[in-house]
Amino acid sequence: MQPDTDDTAAKPLASIRVLDFTRVLAGPYCTAMMADLGAEVIKIETAQGDDYRHIGPFREGESLLFQTVNRGKRSIVLDLKSDDGIATVRALLAECDVLVENFRPGVMDKLGLGPEALAEDFPALIYVSVSGFGQTGPNAKKPAYDIIIQAMSGLMDATGEPDGQPTMVGEALADVAGGLFAAWGTMVALFDRSRTGKGRHVDVGLFDALTSMMPTLACRTLMGGETPTRTGNRHPLSAPFGTYAARDGHFAVAVLNDRLFATFCDVIGEPDLTEDARFASDTLRRENEPALARHIEAWAGRHGTGEIVRLLADAGIPAAEIQSVAEAWNSQQALDRGLASDVEHPLLGRLRMPEQPVHFSGVARANRKAAPALNADAADILASIAKGDST
Repeated sequence: MQPDTDDTAAKPLASIRVLDFTRVLAGPYCTAMMADLGAEVIKIETAQGDDYRHIGPFREGESLLFQTVNRGKRSIVLDLKSDDGIATVRALLAECDVLVENFRPGVMDKLGLGPEALAEDFPALIYVSVSGFGQTGPNAKKPAYDIIIQAMSGLMDATGEPDGQPTMVGEALADVAGGLFAAWGTMVALFDRSRTGKGRHVDVGLFDALTSMMPTLACRTLMGGETPTRTGNRHPLSAPFGTYAARDGHFAVAVLNDRLFATFCDVIGEPDLTEDARFASDTLRRENEPALARHIEAWAGRHGTGEIVRLLADAGIPAAEIQSVAEAWNSQQALDRGLASDVEHPLLGRLRMPEQPVHFSGVARANRKAAPALNADAADILASIAKGDST
């Protein structure tokens, strides 16, 4: 693999210009990843700004959440209900490759900026719509936030302890899924345009995105005829595959085949478990997991999590201690992989900012800009229109 370089021009999206009408999380997450990879992202905002400018946590009056998902962009305030605002948008579109919006279906059409209205004048434009339920279907115009999509997708019902309540995942996973698939769809459409010269309308629903990210649940439902139920911190199909109690906490372990199970039994000092008919296959081990768990936790209760993980890892068995979010971000693995890098903010100083996670040979990480102040780039953007470019 080629070493990273500091050549910003080498970033894969360095020549791509994006007009960004998104706000809150799903859409901005999509365009932030594009900015990380060199795209010029022009964020269109109202006079009040993106809702996330007003959501904490705050430092010096600035939203750190807004900073996180709007890094590297430029900001201009436009009144989309005015003729001048629409004229400015159309002038910008003449120099843009991608438009991303996450209004409710129909809003952009009312503004005269829907995909069909723009297709004739901008046939090469990639038009990306991100919404709760997509552009079609009975729920298309319903409002949706992450918790609503988690609830309706089945993820919440499948998460939590078997005898407990449905549980929300501890991150806005539906929004992130929508942002990821919006970015993926944009890249596919750009690739297709390189062959055909024509743009496409990319329609992304958060419900669709999150539901499609659950293949284990999907196969059991669509092909197996099951109604999956909650299994807590244990895998629904394999065992031992989950978290177990140790003397001083919990550890995670993943045993997915008979060979690993035999090794695991040796490590915990119970090699005869491989001869037990209840544990003769992965399917049987899952069906009899409570009985198996008693053997595991009887052994684990005599050891600390660190020692358990070392013993299992030395035997080639995937195992881990349970890290906090802070421990994960500050781990040597995260540092070596460059999952975050510093950006300079004119008011907040140096900020540690997440990066998009994919490494490209010859492309340096870091060297990014902070999120923009509201309307900070209006003069430069408007001047670029007068000159006939948006650089």
